[in-house]
Amino acid sequence: MKQPNKIIPLTYLGPIQLFAHLQDGDHIIVEQLCSYERKSYRNRCNIVAANGPLSLSVPVINQKNVKIKTRDALISYDTDWQKQHWRSISSAYNSSPFFEYYADDFQPFYEQKFDSLVDYNMKLFHTILSALDLNITITQSSEYIQKTDNIQDLRFLISPKHKPEYDKDFKIINYWQVFAQKHGFIANMSILDLIFNMGPEASIILAQSLNV
Repeated sequence: MKQPNKIIPLTYLGPIQLFAHLQDGDHIIVEQLCSYERKSYRNRCNIVAANGPLSLSVPVINQKNVKIKTRDALISYDTDWQKQHWRSISSAYNSSPFFEYYADDFQPFYEQKFDSLVDYNMKLFHTILSALDLNITITQSSEYIQKTDNIQDLRFLISPKHKPEYDKDFKIINYWQVFAQKHGFIANMSILDLIFNMGPEASIILAQSLNV
């Protein structure tokens, strides 16, 4: 097995920027032993809805003043967020060219309950990789990995706190979006936006998005 060449953050339906970086990845480490951080891609994503960008957030059981590792984050079901998320996703993309083709792959994630945020996100992650036809070896970190020259560290670069324009290896490529006539093109949304709008051509857009 080849040595890992990238380390990435755990994400919930991560942004296009993340998957662009996976185009030249052979063996990826997903970080799960960092401190859990709210308002990150770990539990939220952005889609394009009829009224513009819409943030979807997976609620995590919150213990006040208690710091936890990402792998210990548990999903809360105090609200019916699964029904809300799938309704929002369906409403946003049911008129997109490839929604019906891929919907059956993603809908079960909004019907089955998962305890662990890591388990939920990782199974979604593998479903996304399959939809994109990306054959990548994935390892979940067994210890916190310090920065190293041997592995490209994307944990802090791919974050809602950093604009994708700061990423010198990522190039925004416009593609057809359902509500583009209403809102114009909106960049770096969840990978779902690219998959449902572009289908098999999503991988072409991702390849064009990586400066190599």
